[in-house]
Amino acid sequence: MKARILVIDDDPKITAMLARSLRFEGYQVETAENGEAGLTQIAEDPPQLIILDLMMPRLDGWAFCRRLRQESPVPVLMLTARDEVGDRVRGLDIGADDYLVKPFALEELLARVRALLRRTIPTDQSTETDLAYADLRLDPTSREARRGGREISLTVKEYELLKVLLEHPRQVLTRDQLMERVWGWDYSGESNVLEVYIGLLRQKLESGGEKRLIQTVRSVGYVMKE
Repeated sequence: MKARILVIDDDPKITAMLARSLRFEGYQVETAENGEAGLTQIAEDPPQLIILDLMMPRLDGWAFCRRLRQESPVPVLMLTARDEVGDRVRGLDIGADDYLVKPFALEELLARVRALLRRTIPTDQSTETDLAYADLRLDPTSREARRGGREISLTVKEYELLKVLLEHPRQVLTRDQLMERVWGWDYSGESNVLEVYIGLLRQKLESGGEKRLIQTVRSVGYVMKE
């Protein structure tokens, strides 16, 4: 079972997005709408990581972090729309372990979560294992893909999209899930970007005459399935 994470943010949209995305990654997630509620939950059942917004009513992120550090060393990832260097320094000085400015890419947040948890949860699996389905293999360390004996060159976004699909074989992933994971919850570019990249991936995966692995589930999303 993966780590327990507490998300403390007064914005219901961001809280819901983070909780959905983290649970999708296998984490146990609890939420609190302000610092006071967060401290109460921590006292009852301490999490292994806290994702903390700064600007909240009743008890803001600054005050929360100062009080938390009097009692607990649990790692804290601060989220804020304030990107001044002074604010980042202040946050780190009062006890935050990392700092991420809104808007952020979901993939970056997940990477920071993994990095913070590695510091506090020792594991022998310090490197990611290969992802594979049918005759397709992806090496997350080198970011190389192969199908059968054929090497496949991927762009950054193609790699990220393929990685998500391979992490959840035979599981239908909705368009929203894929967009959040690869382009971020705040993406405001072309509306058909996912369909374009699915088409590019299919061309590369099937250029040797292989069978299709990325299937369309009409009106829902996509699935990695023979």
